[in-house]
Amino acid sequence: MAEGGEGARAARVSVLEGSPESLDEGTRYAQDQILPQVRQVSGFKGVVSLVDRERGRTKLITLWESDEALRASEEQANQLRQRAAEGAASRVVGVERYEVALAELGQLAIR
Repeated sequence: MAEGGEGARAARVSVLEGSPESLDEGTRYAQDQILPQVRQVSGFKGVVSLVDRERGRTKLITLWESDEALRASEEQANQLRQRAAEGAASRVVGVERYEVALAELGQLAIR
């Protein structure tokens, strides 16, 4: 499996909203409980989590090797997304899908 989004052709952006105070706990939960399961899904290439601490919003971007892999992961993604929201005391407010036009993360890993 390629590291850092290399070879990614599709992305899913999940938007979660909750209390600003729960962001760190939610991030830890996603890292410890959700991410290990996502890594096992066929076609997974990487993830980036962006947080807005003032508004209590998280944008979770998962990268996939192809549109087919993204579509094949939808059912698992729905379940894991809901679990992530519950673990972060937040709610899912949107899910969007994109073609990846450019991705370079190099050796970047923030945990």
